[in-house]
Amino acid sequence: MADTKREIERKFEFTTSKAARRGVPDLTGTAAIAAVADRGTVDLDAVYYDTPDQRLAADGLTLRRRTGGADAGWHLKLPVSPGVRDEVAAPLSDTVPRSLAALVRSRVRDTPLEPQVRLLSSRRVTHLLDADGTLLAELSTDDVRAERDDAAAAWTEVEVELADGVDPALLDAVEKKFRKAGLHVSDAPSKLARALTETAAAPPPRPEPDLPEDTAGAHVLAYLREQRDALVAQDPAVRRNLPDSVHQMRVACRRMRSAFKTHRKVLDRTATDPLGEELRWLAAELGLDRDQEVLSERIQTRITELPRTLLLGPVRGRLRVWNNARRSGTRRRALAALDAKRYAALLDALDALLADPPLLPGAAKPAARALSKAALRDYGRLATRVAGALDLEPGHERDLALHEARKAAKRARYAAEAAAPALGKPAKQLAKAMKSVQTLLGDHQDSVVAREALHGLGVQAAGAGESAFTWGVLYAREEALAERRERELPDVWAQACDPALRADLAT
Repeated sequence: MADTKREIERKFEFTTSKAARRGVPDLTGTAAIAAVADRGTVDLDAVYYDTPDQRLAADGLTLRRRTGGADAGWHLKLPVSPGVRDEVAAPLSDTVPRSLAALVRSRVRDTPLEPQVRLLSSRRVTHLLDADGTLLAELSTDDVRAERDDAAAAWTEVEVELADGVDPALLDAVEKKFRKAGLHVSDAPSKLARALTETAAAPPPRPEPDLPEDTAGAHVLAYLREQRDALVAQDPAVRRNLPDSVHQMRVACRRMRSAFKTHRKVLDRTATDPLGEELRWLAAELGLDRDQEVLSERIQTRITELPRTLLLGPVRGRLRVWNNARRSGTRRRALAALDAKRYAALLDALDALLADPPLLPGAAKPAARALSKAALRDYGRLATRVAGALDLEPGHERDLALHEARKAAKRARYAAEAAAPALGKPAKQLAKAMKSVQTLLGDHQDSVVAREALHGLGVQAAGAGESAFTWGVLYAREEALAERRERELPDVWAQACDPALRADLAT
């Protein structure tokens, strides 16, 4: 069983040998620190695991097996933001625990994890306490020796890690005090990073094609790399069931699929179309649980909005039973997809495509012109779909057409976002306009899906001898909302298709 802890810390090193001889200054009286308590010295022995080409280190992850100290065991550290990491721990064992191996699978795939570096540390521990004796932070002074093959390195570093719930401003106050005493923030993000650098084993750069920066190919590949990296980074978050992780992983899949279609003059679609289909499969597998969760939350919100007099029968109980039945097994299915060979093969294929992309002549064209034309082409595709949907009579066929328009709005938005680094403000404005259309059409489509669910709930209620009245009321409200969105669409679309905006993008 793995445990997770959020680490907020800052690492320091002495600027001169004179400062090192003086040691760490007394922090009593710094910010809320009222007392400093010596907790003794402990010897730590940590072996860091990675692939032979150091894929974890390249992404700022560390996986270690450590003995000594109060938290002996396996520790996987996942970067959150500068100075902030999530540490996932597992009990001591001879091999990498399966729970931690799963969290790094998107990086390592089928490559074995092997010992890379050994760090031996003598740690002097001090607790920083407030006036009530409550722990604010732990200060550690580590004398470190790194061993890798025949190379070795040694240094001293100071680390201040906040206790849970302590204001990070304390670290700023400590840093100010430390600077005056000859300590500065370490350039190395972790002990492992420093050890690899000082033993001449820094992670090798990922292979990338050498393209002129101002070409369409360079911009498109940079965008695709960003989405590939987001997909890989969200994998452990999905496995840990973190909020919004499934949504963000699906967005990365959609953006890549969209880019493959939008930039068909840059990348050969005979190579990208199969990848697009695999990305669609992955997004669908991931989305089963999330889509049901969103739908259930929408219906629950609508129930909450109803007056009590309109709630007839065991409405909330019926919704709960229905939701539990539909979500049964959906998370297991999502995790099974992430553990599947098909998924690992997709990640390998994406890496291969980005390392050796199937470039077409359009890749060599100036970025601004090529990306502008691509974004305007997707905009025109959206305009055709919106016009076609508005020409239809209200009903099922119009609902389907508006759903297709919603997907086209997403593609146009993604095309504008991908063009923003080359085109600047006009592309950002177009992306914002396309998002407004997407949002409206998304609410309309959610209403369509909700009405289907509400109809089914009403049928179930009636079959169980319950009143179906409330489900009918909710259905009518969703139907009215969809009609409002359809009436609003012409105005929202008129604002989004400002000729001046398109002219700016074209120039």
